[in-house]
Amino acid sequence: MTTIGLLHPGEMGSSVGAAGRAGGSRVLWTSEGRSASTRARAAAEGLEDGGTLAALVAASDVILSVCPPEAAPDLARSVSALGFSGVYVDANAVSPATAREVGTIVEKTGATYVDGGIIGPPARSRGTTRLYLSGAEAARVAALFEGSALEVIVVEGGPGAASAVKMSYAAWTKGSAALLLAVRALAAAEGAEAALLAEWAISQRDLRARSEAAAKGNSPKAWRFVGEMDEIAATFANAGLPDGFHKAAGEIYRRMEGYKDVSPPSIEELARALLKGR
Repeated sequence: MTTIGLLHPGEMGSSVGAAGRAGGSRVLWTSEGRSASTRARAAAEGLEDGGTLAALVAASDVILSVCPPEAAPDLARSVSALGFSGVYVDANAVSPATAREVGTIVEKTGATYVDGGIIGPPARSRGTTRLYLSGAEAARVAALFEGSALEVIVVEGGPGAASAVKMSYAAWTKGSAALLLAVRALAAAEGAEAALLAEWAISQRDLRARSEAAAKGNSPKAWRFVGEMDEIAATFANAGLPDGFHKAAGEIYRRMEGYKDVSPPSIEELARALLKGR
């Protein structure tokens, strides 16, 4: 039986851990420094507490990193410092350049690096969530999730390729959502919201519903999207493309961080919050 060390079982990570268990692996996590809500999620998914990070690293064949993107390199350094030499999978929303940086970190101690990117909601039912993987051991990692709710797709191109898929996808989905929220705030600030909504009803019939869905769905998670927008901006810049789109999207989500762990706002309330954030 393969032992997967999961860092960490947040909302997404816990579902990936459950998919690993469904695929037949033993899945460990570390309670060291983690919150009560994280403990509850891990227990609900049947994940085993490995205790300390050092103990988890020593017991794991595969380390799976699912964390906020800004924490990905430091988490890799922490694991590498403990001498991990198994397969390290970074499944975070990071730029291809950051993905390759993480690979360099873990390979210094003999680990094999696999780049990953998750698209979709937490993997609770089949057909909703995909884990893209690239790298020499990508197929081996993919096999660990066979029969689970998580679909795994191996892409060619080596480390950075899977992250490029994630960055390109989220550049549109989360970037366009941020733009819609900014447009609603602008129209409200200029007293043009009613006229804009009337025009949308004629020529862009889906935009009102999409903007309202973005306010409801993205507000509780906006704190997680700030670092992701920074990584997407860096991806565009590294490709020689303008990065301002997603720097601005990051600022929109930064102004929404206060909605973490509270009821989602209406689009009208959110527009006011965005304008106050200037």
